[in-house]
Amino acid sequence: MENYLTVSALTKYIKAKLEGDKHLVSIYIKGEISNFKHHSRGHFYFTLKDENSQISCIMFNNYVKQVSFTPKDGDHILLNGKMSVYEAGGSYSIQVQEMKLDGIGELYLKYEALKKDLEDKGYFDQNHKKKIPKFPKKIGVVTSPTGAVIEDIRNTVERRYLLAEIHLYPALVQGPESSNSIRNQILLANQLNEVDVLIVGRGGGSIEDLWGFNELPAIMAVYESKIPVITAIGHETDFTLCDFVSDLRAPTPTAAAELATPNKTDLLEDIENYKEQVTKLLLGYINQYQTHLIHLDQRLDVVSPIYQVEQSKRMLKQSKDLLTRNFILKLEDQKNKVIQQTKMLRSPLDYIKMLKEKKEVLNQKLEKNIHIVLNQKDYEFRVFQTALKGLNPLSYMDKGFAYIEKDQHVISSVNDIDINDMIQVTLKDGKLKTKVIDKERK
Repeated sequence: MENYLTVSALTKYIKAKLEGDKHLVSIYIKGEISNFKHHSRGHFYFTLKDENSQISCIMFNNYVKQVSFTPKDGDHILLNGKMSVYEAGGSYSIQVQEMKLDGIGELYLKYEALKKDLEDKGYFDQNHKKKIPKFPKKIGVVTSPTGAVIEDIRNTVERRYLLAEIHLYPALVQGPESSNSIRNQILLANQLNEVDVLIVGRGGGSIEDLWGFNELPAIMAVYESKIPVITAIGHETDFTLCDFVSDLRAPTPTAAAELATPNKTDLLEDIENYKEQVTKLLLGYINQYQTHLIHLDQRLDVVSPIYQVEQSKRMLKQSKDLLTRNFILKLEDQKNKVIQQTKMLRSPLDYIKMLKEKKEVLNQKLEKNIHIVLNQKDYEFRVFQTALKGLNPLSYMDKGFAYIEKDQHVISSVNDIDINDMIQVTLKDGKLKTKVIDKERK
């Protein structure tokens, strides 16, 4: 007859086999957390799964206290525990004793912890960041000498701004020594002080590949660099701690080269705009000074000796015309009187004689008055002529003075002339062109 086992007996047998197996007493296993629950008593309940299977897990409160992170669904973990069978439910699970994040998770925790520490200390503050020069003469690049980064940067700079030189500071950008290598090259660039801006970067990769840029040697070198630093590390979505402390972060090495250099097309357009603005300003100034010069010429014409002489001549002519007109009027008046007196005389001969005598007296008086007036006007004319002669600059030339010009501009000071300048000297009887061989200030 068959020997039938009870369910309890079978379950106890399975429990003894699983929990007593030396290979299952201490299990190291990895997987993804799902259905995570944090019990009010402090215990963890969750399912550990991979692509094909899953298993229940429990972690009691005394072990939970040793976990350094807060588990959640989707976390990839590494755990150590032992097999456990729950007889009442006929189920098995793993009693977890140790748990930590798998690989990337641990690095991410380190990353977040260091990021928070640096942020709290003010390493990310904007007031520490230096301005990127607009027109760099030399651009330093800290990267691998064999990667595509240096070529991308060279090609971009050659396309945009040929005036800039590229200086490569070769560094390891991946591996255990990468952070120290990056730091050493940044320190070297600062020591040589031969570039205006530094680009620190590498191509894309995993968090492990980029980890050198999340370690303190590289971070502090970027932060303490006296030369402005542009970081271009990984892909556009990758952010390293060096990016947060740098003066400017670029999504790609090509973008870093574009941020470090002006675009020659934009520069040419700016130059054309500046030329147009300068031309308009110069034309405006020229028009303004031409108008001012015209007013000065008009004012100079009014006070010039020639104008004064012409004005005196006009006044003299007006006086002579007035004198002649008055003389004629006076003479006509006298003639009329003579005619009237003649009519009144009884003896024509006596009247004629009287008129002749009176005419003689009047002629003498008139002649005397004419001489007086002419002498007075001649005197006034000579006074004006003497005054004008004193104002005439040409009269000074008779005393040896000269009129000096340079490029059609009057020279009034030795400061307006330089050695070897050609000048024109105007004398009373001609002009000289001469060269300045020496000058002496008072």
